[in-house]
Amino acid sequence: MIKTTLKIDGMMCSMCEAHVCEAIRKAVPKAKKVSASRSKKEASFLTEEPVDSDSLKKTVDATGYTCLGIESAAYEKKGLFGLI
Repeated sequence: MIKTTLKIDGMMCSMCEAHVCEAIRKAVPKAKKVSASRSKKEASFLTEEPVDSDSLKKTVDATGYTCLGIESAAYEKKGLFGLI
């Protein structure tokens, strides 16, 4: 699995978070665990394969928010309570 994290500017409320999540789901239909946080100014999701950063950035920017950067890193699912 690959965890992709986007730094996003302009989210002010929970509806903003929902709009960003919807834009990500539209750009990356196979995205799992899509979430956004206005306090952290970021959104993240998991995929099986790498994503096209340019099209993802354009999709988020088209919603009226500003994508400041995208980072991807390998993600390993942890066991129960992170013990395994």
